[in-house]
Amino acid sequence: QDLKDHMRQAGEVMFADIFEERNGRSKGVAIVEYRTADEAASAVETLNDTTLGERLIFVREDREASKGKGGKGEGKGKGKGKGAPG
Repeated sequence: QDLKDHMRQAGEVMFADIFEERNGRSKGVAIVEYRTADEAASAVETLNDTTLGERLIFVREDREASKGKGGKGEGKGKGKGKGAPG
């Protein structure tokens, strides 16, 4: 929920998922889908290099995403500690 709340600063979050190890620990990578590509672009511009919990996050466009389905951004957390629960 913390991830969604943070990413909502850039627009309407349609989907967010944090990738986890088998033991439940965050891998430090998440996918966030926005309602529009403009909102995803805003997230890249305004939320890159911000802090979520104790982690500095890196936000970029997910180049693997299919075109025309809204906007997706991928965030990678850097730092120590367990990631925010999804």
